[in-house]
Amino acid sequence: MRTVYYRDAVREAIDEEMARDPSVLVLGEDMGPNGGTWKETRGLWEKYGDLRMKDTPISESGFVGMSVGMALTGLRPVAKVMFSDFMLVAMDQIANQMAKITYMSGGQMPVPMVLRTTIGLGRSSAAQHSQNLNAVIAHFPGLKIAVPSNARTAKGLLKTAIRDNDPVIVVENRLHYGRQFELPDEGEEEELIPLGKAAVLHEGADLTVVSCSEPVNTCLRVAAEFEKDGIGIEVIDLQSIRPLDRETIIRSVKKTGRLLLVDEGYTSFGITGEIALSIMPDVFYDLDAPIMRLCSPDVPVPFSPALEKLIIPDENRIREAIRKML
Repeated sequence: MRTVYYRDAVREAIDEEMARDPSVLVLGEDMGPNGGTWKETRGLWEKYGDLRMKDTPISESGFVGMSVGMALTGLRPVAKVMFSDFMLVAMDQIANQMAKITYMSGGQMPVPMVLRTTIGLGRSSAAQHSQNLNAVIAHFPGLKIAVPSNARTAKGLLKTAIRDNDPVIVVENRLHYGRQFELPDEGEEEELIPLGKAAVLHEGADLTVVSCSEPVNTCLRVAAEFEKDGIGIEVIDLQSIRPLDRETIIRSVKKTGRLLLVDEGYTSFGITGEIALSIMPDVFYDLDAPIMRLCSPDVPVPFSPALEKLIIPDENRIREAIRKML
């Protein structure tokens, strides 16, 4: 294993796929000579040139729509929307074009494109640059949604997404770009992480915790604490929320009898409620306690670091929720 920055794992995935397939290209704001907002495409403009590493105007609806057109004509664009909040500017292109064209054409017109975007509380980015819109985009049939939690899943899921013939939105966490993670050594067999397959990262028999993105890492730290006291917390990383791996969650809950769902998205109408209800017919008689969810409260994200800290599902809140359930 080697230690790499998350941003470098993303760059490796894009570089390898561009080298493998000349139909893959990148576009978005600052994606050319600047090397990406978080330097995750640094050096690729020099390597592949302006036609395949394209800077765009500040017009999300424009370059997302252009990506749809590129995908329909045989290319595999990888577009970058700097903050997930800005997807709302391009929602007609995402929800009415990107998601629906394959279905409306009876499968004759695939849309093999990737839209990369970011989430992540804890940067004091305020209400218009901090939203988690996973539940919004997951609502539309026709889209696949990948949510990596570390450098390994960032690389493996992105490579899978680029090769997929359906449109995939990859939701990266801004807190991760400058963080180091373990990654398999270069030269080893490439890892393509399938969409729709969750991963059990920590096994336990007393309670199941399901999450995605950065909260997964927080849950792992809490699980390690409880393990010292002889309490087994099973931590599941969703890795993708559409398609959703219900089978892995159901199998775990049947073993532990308890389920805590942790997400940085808003509490109401979020993915945690969808997961809980969708698995209920299969786990109802195995539950020893009601399913609980721990999310951000239904308020816009505050700019103040002190106030933002209060809404994040941090270690203290997760620890308290687990103790309450046990």
